[in-house]
Amino acid sequence: MRRRTGVGVLVSGSGTNLQALIDAGIPVAAVAANVAGAPALARAAAAGAETGVFPLDAYLDRDARDGAMAEWLASRGIELVVCAGYMQLLRPSFLSRFPDRVVNVHPALLPAFPGAHAVEDALAAGAAQTGATVHLVDEGVDTGRVLRQEAVPVLPGDTAESLHARIQTVEHRILPEVVREMIAA
Repeated sequence: MRRRTGVGVLVSGSGTNLQALIDAGIPVAAVAANVAGAPALARAAAAGAETGVFPLDAYLDRDARDGAMAEWLASRGIELVVCAGYMQLLRPSFLSRFPDRVVNVHPALLPAFPGAHAVEDALAAGAAQTGATVHLVDEGVDTGRVLRQEAVPVLPGDTAESLHARIQTVEHRILPEVVREMIAA
C-alpha cells in the first residue's frame, strides 16, 4: 500500500486557499502560521490539522524562525509544503529541508507582477490580463519554476477587490490540482 504524502501549509491570513485544499481532499496534516490568531488556523483546526504559530518576534531572526518551522513540519511527517497566502519570504534554513517540495500560489502571471501587491500592480500598469500562477519556491521573490498558470482578464472598471476575487476563483482550482499531481508523483 502506498503511503500518503504529508502536506503542510503555511498561512498568514484568512486561509481561503487552505480551505480550497481541504475542500479538494488534499491530506493537510499540519498548518503553520506566522501570525497568531490568523483565521486560517481556525479552518485548519476544523479540518483536524495540527497547527503551530511561529511569530518572527519569538525568534532571534528569520533564519532561526524558519529553521524551527521546518523542523516542526518535518517532525510531523510533512514532505510537501504549500504556501497559501503566506506573506513572508522563506529562508534557506527552511527551503533546504524540502528541496523542490515547496509551492506557492501567486495572483499574477509570473514573471509579471511579483511581490505582495500583484493585483494592484497589474491594475496600475493597465494590464489587459493577469492571472494565477502556482510555482516552486526558491530564495527569490516569486522567481521559482512555474508549474501552472491561468490567465484572468482585467475588465473595464475592475477594482483590486473585484479582480482579486476572480483570480482567487482560479487559484482555488489550480492550486489543489498541482498539489494533487505533486503528491501522486
